[in-house]
Amino acid sequence: MTSKTGASDTNGLAEAAPDYHGHRDRLRERFTKGGASALQDYELLELLLFRILPRRDTKPIAKAMLKRFGSFSEAIGAPPHLLEEIDGLGPTAITDLKVILAAAQRIGKDAVHDRPVLGSWAEVIDYCKASMSYETVEQFRILFLDKKNKLIADEVQQIGTVDHTPVYPREVIKRTLELSATALILVHNHPSGDPAPSSADIQMTRQIADIAKPLGITVHDHIIVGKSTHTSLRGMKLF
Repeated sequence: MTSKTGASDTNGLAEAAPDYHGHRDRLRERFTKGGASALQDYELLELLLFRILPRRDTKPIAKAMLKRFGSFSEAIGAPPHLLEEIDGLGPTAITDLKVILAAAQRIGKDAVHDRPVLGSWAEVIDYCKASMSYETVEQFRILFLDKKNKLIADEVQQIGTVDHTPVYPREVIKRTLELSATALILVHNHPSGDPAPSSADIQMTRQIADIAKPLGITVHDHIIVGKSTHTSLRGMKLF
């Protein structure tokens, strides 16, 4: 049956909006008034999913993602093949989530660029975590710095397996000289989630530092990124 306004109805009553519409409005209002800190992780995730899945109740999807992956950032950063296991997430939605992740990583990179890196160490750590903590294989990357500790380049030097990345110290130094960099921050991830350095990690770091020092190149640190934590070899006084 159709009402005088043309809207379909049942027993003469116009079809009601889904219950979750009011919930969405309330969440938006809380975010507008209090920002992200006014929302729990699953609620912030819901806000993102509203745009991606406008015709779905996204609360159970958000809660399922957090239950499966543990945190907001881990949910967004999870590999696509694992996100596919969440009921309600299809290929298009997963691609949209990866666009959001890429945008966050780009923002993090811009926050580090053209700033004194050692004066914003927390931003460097956040950037490294956002860039690498959800990779499923090891990556070894280098932040190349100038004399004022400003970022010249951020490059992935090697990509390895789930537990090993081959790194060649002389190639690291060669690239440093090509970029006229005077300092380095070495970064790699442990897909296992445990950021504890291996003996190979320590040995490689010492080799790079030993070659770099006579050339006037400083190795500020080697950061190992896990899923939710990180380790600083400099902080552990391992080189």
